[in-house]
Amino acid sequence: MAQVTITINSREYAVACEDGQEVRIMQLSRLLDEKARMITGGSLQVNENMLLAMVGLLLADELTELKKGHIPAAAPAPAVDNSRLLDMDASLAEKLQNLAQEINSVAKKIESL
Repeated sequence: MAQVTITINSREYAVACEDGQEVRIMQLSRLLDEKARMITGGSLQVNENMLLAMVGLLLADELTELKKGHIPAAAPAPAVDNSRLLDMDASLAEKLQNLAQEINSVAKKIESL
């Protein structure tokens, strides 16, 4: 049986787990730590029992809503306005072409020296 030390709300806990599950336990502990910090706002002056209850309720609520299909598993990506991309691409291509011509001109002058 393996043992891993996790940190939640700046407190360390030694947790036993099956061999090979250490990384998964660490990932889960980071999720718990994120929720705990969200609840406490970074303040360490919260009763651990109350914090545990609040984190549990928060995760239970999220799980219940996910099972109902009311919240997406991942936040949707913000809408991106792609309407100007073609214009920007053409402008950039023109600028690169002008730059290439200037570089060629300078190279020819250097060669003639």
